[in-house]
Amino acid sequence: ADTFPNMSKKQTAKMKTAAALTALLGSAAAFAPATTGPATTALNVATGFEEVGGEPWDPLGLADLEDAADTFPNMFPRKQFLQEAEIKHGRMAMLAWTGVWATTSSGLGLGMHFPGAPVEPDWTKALGAWASEDPVGFGMILLFISICEGESVGHTGDNFRGMSTKDEPGNLNFDPWGLRGRLSAEQQARYKIVELKNGRAAMIAMASLFAWKSIPGSVPIMDVLSS
Repeated sequence: ADTFPNMSKKQTAKMKTAAALTALLGSAAAFAPATTGPATTALNVATGFEEVGGEPWDPLGLADLEDAADTFPNMFPRKQFLQEAEIKHGRMAMLAWTGVWATTSSGLGLGMHFPGAPVEPDWTKALGAWASEDPVGFGMILLFISICEGESVGHTGDNFRGMSTKDEPGNLNFDPWGLRGRLSAEQQARYKIVELKNGRAAMIAMASLFAWKSIPGSVPIMDVLSS
């Protein structure tokens, strides 16, 4: 049976195409399953690992390093820490990919630009250009990131040692528009999996972009898309 009965073929094809076009390298750090809440519907049994039989793909057993806590206390992270790390890095990668796509003026890029911001056509040098030409604006960006990170860590608690203050990885209780409350339990479960998989695809995409910039010709599809 289809794991995502409410997802159209077009949506499924779009997700798979995005991953195939932007990846072609490595694999995402996907070794800890996301929490999907109570199994009240058939959709809630989705784990985010349907492509590998529904079980976490973890040949090195990285998610089980916490079992060595009795021998090496506090040396290895707990499973929730790994889940938080995967979700957070997936979100950052999605933002990063969107930023590169929106500001790149060549190929399929949108060529968007903030009025008054430094102009740098190479996205790998844009951050340095902003820091040197507009140190005040750059400092404000760092301050905003620091506040967000501090709030995130403060809300999460010490999940590295299994002392987290919450039960659901990735949920920072940040929903100013009340969007979550408008979704059914089934829809919420589906979007958790959608976010997880798109985050993995985005991490592969960003790794591919850096490889393409560092090693010319290493990601042939990017040469085609950027021309």
